[in-house]
Amino acid sequence: MPAHRSSIPALRLRNLNTAPVRPDGEYVLYWMTAFRRLSWNFALDRAVERARELNKPLLIFEAIRCGYRWASDRLHKFVLDGMAEHEQALAGSGVGYFSYVEPADGAGSGLLEALAARACLIVADDAPVFFLPKMLAAAAERSKVLVEAVDSNGLLPIRAADKTHLTAYSLRRFLQGELPRHLGDLPAAEPFSGSPLPKFGGVPREIAKRWPAASSEMLSGTSGALNSLPIDHGIPPVLETPGGEVAARARLGRFLERNLSRYGEARNEPAEEVTSGLSAYLHFGHISTAEILIELADQEDWTPAKIGPLKNGKKEGWWGMSAAAESFLDELVTWRELGYNHAARRDDIDRYESLPAWARETLEAHESDPRTEIYSLAEFEAAQTRDEIWNAAQTQLVREGTIHNYLRMLWGKKVLHWSRSPREAVEILIELNNKYALDGRNPNSYSGIFWCLGRYDRPWAPIRPIFGAIRYMSSDSTRRKLKIDRYLARYSPGAPGRQGELFGLR
Repeated sequence: MPAHRSSIPALRLRNLNTAPVRPDGEYVLYWMTAFRRLSWNFALDRAVERARELNKPLLIFEAIRCGYRWASDRLHKFVLDGMAEHEQALAGSGVGYFSYVEPADGAGSGLLEALAARACLIVADDAPVFFLPKMLAAAAERSKVLVEAVDSNGLLPIRAADKTHLTAYSLRRFLQGELPRHLGDLPAAEPFSGSPLPKFGGVPREIAKRWPAASSEMLSGTSGALNSLPIDHGIPPVLETPGGEVAARARLGRFLERNLSRYGEARNEPAEEVTSGLSAYLHFGHISTAEILIELADQEDWTPAKIGPLKNGKKEGWWGMSAAAESFLDELVTWRELGYNHAARRDDIDRYESLPAWARETLEAHESDPRTEIYSLAEFEAAQTRDEIWNAAQTQLVREGTIHNYLRMLWGKKVLHWSRSPREAVEILIELNNKYALDGRNPNSYSGIFWCLGRYDRPWAPIRPIFGAIRYMSSDSTRRKLKIDRYLARYSPGAPGRQGELFGLR
């Protein structure tokens, strides 16, 4: 069969095995695992492209396992919200959609192979997130048809990076030269527009019988449905933060309309709530950085032609947007791409040993320094420290699945301060973050955790007990810098929660 020329940028495509495309297969199979959206998705674009090329129906397979670490009602419900939207959006479209919620650990074993046995090829999401790379590699090794992996992680193709960048400055300087040439290649807002695909005839009966599709009750994420699954029921869903593309777009719209203009000046104020709140939606792939950029560009009356010639690594002035928009883009693009660059090129982003040598050296030199306070994981989890700001941040994490951006840094620094060793601090931070945070287990989660111990940073003076040359933060300085009283009134342990106040509307 002649080589296929794709409209998808070559840097975003990888063949994961040498198996052939099977033209006589029944459908093209798109295995949706990381980019859980029906637009602005290069992987979906590629699946549609392949289906048209082969004149075959398209089947989208989206599933959620129950045996992954930290599986809970909170994380499951967020994913199920998006799956329910997909089933509704694709009903009657002619595009196949098979949603599967694993009822017991291992129950889904063999399902992908069964679907692949009837497929022309598999198109899959290529994301350096949590267990997905290992799962994808194992599936490709077993598959008897070609598995194509497609990168739709960010604005920059992951393989476009020239190296593992160790600071935001380094990556920003690279982006200033490299990113503009990729901004003309964005995924499709309407991937199914154009000539219709052949209609999908349904999941084969023997497959549907052995692995039944998720029921409407399961996709709705009712407590009864979730209680039937072997996951952690002690971590409830965050009612004010539903998952899915509709909620993601609503969150983006509110941010652009109400808060962007104040983002640069007020984003560090915990009580102001001007941050975007998009982190969880980006983590689960319910929204794309490409769509966010397009919406921001429309508001800013911006085109890529306005990008300045600067290649100096500074964050101000190179996008050619307002100061507030550029501040937001530095978080969305520079810092987010930095985490993905690290995760794609190294396999140790969740390990203490991944810290830069200077950070490990200074932390280990001060590991035996006396600690006036040491807390256990259980005490941290229950927000039982003597520090009311830390307790409030932890309470917000438990209740809402997030911590205000600035306080997340203080939260991490104090765990280092109050743990027996830096290695123990890493273990505690990962456990707390990944158990409760809706954006946990993401490369950017690990960026935030390990930044607290020196990743992407530099040595700071003066040398301090326990921290050594690691950048120091304290609750006293935070109280002096920020207007913290309203935040404490809302999130101090025992204060009324906000469950049910949908989308923060009060």
